[in-house]
Amino acid sequence: MTIIWATILILGVLITIHEFGHFIAARSVGIRVERFSIGIPPRFVSLTSTNDGWLFHLFFYKRSHGRLSWQPVFKKMISKPGRIGSKTEYVIALLPLGGYVKMAGIIDESMDTEINYEDDEFMSKPLWAKLWVMSAGVIMNTILAFAIFSAIGYTQGMPEVSDEPIVAELQPDMPAMAAGILPGDQIISINGKPIATWNDLTKSIHTQPNTDISLTILRDDVQIKMDITTSFMPVPTDAGMDTLGAIGIIPEVFYRDMTIGEAFNIGWLRTEGSFGMIIMSLKMLGSGSASMSDFGGPIMIAQLAGQTAEAGWIPFLTFMALISVNLAFINILPIPGLDGGHIMIHLIEGILRRPLTMKARITIQQIGMAFLLMLMVTVVFNDISRLFN
Repeated sequence: MTIIWATILILGVLITIHEFGHFIAARSVGIRVERFSIGIPPRFVSLTSTNDGWLFHLFFYKRSHGRLSWQPVFKKMISKPGRIGSKTEYVIALLPLGGYVKMAGIIDESMDTEINYEDDEFMSKPLWAKLWVMSAGVIMNTILAFAIFSAIGYTQGMPEVSDEPIVAELQPDMPAMAAGILPGDQIISINGKPIATWNDLTKSIHTQPNTDISLTILRDDVQIKMDITTSFMPVPTDAGMDTLGAIGIIPEVFYRDMTIGEAFNIGWLRTEGSFGMIIMSLKMLGSGSASMSDFGGPIMIAQLAGQTAEAGWIPFLTFMALISVNLAFINILPIPGLDGGHIMIHLIEGILRRPLTMKARITIQQIGMAFLLMLMVTVVFNDISRLFN
């Protein structure tokens, strides 16, 4: 149950925020928005902006012409004399997994050909306005990640790691826990070499992956010697991947109150770092340090959403921010079918100083959608393989 509601909440919020970015950007440059939907069809509740009020509809199954069909079952006009309506239909759909915006006069995946090039249609707007509308979803996802990271930083406070070589926590299924090290133990030497700070400790262990080492531990004023075999952890670097030694111990971390300015700085650094992790992953993929089998899709997202939700709101919101950054990065790629693909097409048209033919657009869209379909099949296959492994 946790996996279900956590997945719905994350995908619902992120996709709705993304589409809301397109919505407010379109309205800001005078593009008529025909429909803004929270969730995906069928419609459940709709509110249409009309002159002199709002038109409310409730949808459900209703028998018509001898069979059940999904249609309006309740209709009411909410009167507000003198009001000028935008004709936009605001919808809450039945399936709470995202949303969409239907703008007037736009050539997108639906290949809408009813374009009259009127002043309030997308295709009649200048290039800068088209680029603004197409990039607004990515911008909103980035802003959301920044806001979440900033809020988490302000709530938690500024982390300061103690430099004393005292174990605060143990990671499960790691050598330290298996050897009997306990929280509160102070490591005073490794292989006979004195350890004065946590930095000394990490430097010594990181240089010895998969190695037998001897520790001297101070526990309740009693020195204890124990032998332990380090594990390892792969770490991305500018030169590729490096392997560091690890035993699974965590230092004590203190949190002090931070200012709004410090919270914004933390939010910016974490958002920037999240984009950096994605770029690093792609570099690793190109260099062969990672493979497509390492990538996950909707099943992995659902599993991680459930796990982070059970861990608490801060891990859950952190995961939401990370997925928001991923959604922004993927959508800005110049792949037809994504926002970046639309931006690429409009830039090409700007350079050529003429619109592409409908046949060219259809061909580009088909290539893009085929690529996205192959990518989706690959990540879903990876997800299913992990379930059985």
